[in-house]
Amino acid sequence: MTLAKLRWPTLSGVLRQSNLSVRLMLLGLVITAIYILVALTAPTLQSWGWLQSPTEFLSNPIHDPPSAAHWFGTNRQGYDVLTRTLFGTQAALQVVVVATLFSLVIGVPLGLLSGYLGGRLDRVLLFLMDTVYTLPGLLLSVTVAFVVGRGVLNAAIALSVAYIPQYYRVVRNHTVSVKTELFVEAAQALGASSWRVLTRYLFLNVIQSVPVLFTLNSADAILTLAGLGFLGLGLPPETAEWGHDLRQALDGLSIGIWWTTLFPGLAMTLMVVGLSLVGEGLNDLVNPLLRREQWR
Repeated sequence: MTLAKLRWPTLSGVLRQSNLSVRLMLLGLVITAIYILVALTAPTLQSWGWLQSPTEFLSNPIHDPPSAAHWFGTNRQGYDVLTRTLFGTQAALQVVVVATLFSLVIGVPLGLLSGYLGGRLDRVLLFLMDTVYTLPGLLLSVTVAFVVGRGVLNAAIALSVAYIPQYYRVVRNHTVSVKTELFVEAAQALGASSWRVLTRYLFLNVIQSVPVLFTLNSADAILTLAGLGFLGLGLPPETAEWGHDLRQALDGLSIGIWWTTLFPGLAMTLMVVGLSLVGEGLNDLVNPLLRREQWR
């Protein structure tokens, strides 16, 4: 595939497409946009007095069921579940966006250089990335989290280590395939520098799969972050975070306190579903093997 033939779906083309995958992708975009809006507006709602602080202790009532005073009820630690759930969205987005950006910024350039230059650099990087890739993502993140400690930046680093090899492998494999195309060889024959070949010809042809991977990794990172929180790692204990809140709520299930697990669990599940729908829909749009028609 040459640079001239690279076509991205247009907005009008997306809206004209009637297959199920596009409609599901649009649904995923709506869900994701709602979560972003919640994360951005939660502090403002708190400043207006419409939400309590996620760390504000309510001496009375404790583990009260949903009511007009507390729509999602309160948990056994004396916190408002609605507030904790909404601010948990903010924490999840902060960590996940930073983690996936770290993975993209490191994995994509390494994949381009490795696939284009080949040789010993390619063999060494491929061995290292394949070694990391074989490790379970959650186990690797837990190990890194033990070393770097808690916090948004540290949690992002712990998550990104597991995703860097994925970006590297996808971009490296596409680069190896595209660099043998005639338009790349023609550019090299005309004296184009390696930097120009990488940035102008190879990058634009191999980058089309990165948004799909970015979205799907974001969905997976939410679950991994919740796993770290459930194990007592990731973010500080006082931070509103879904995994930590689910861990604190487990003991209450045996005595019928269902709302402290239901609402954070639903919030996490819907966010993962929304991002997954976006990722799968993008894959159908940008992957020429899956497209049903040529986008114009």
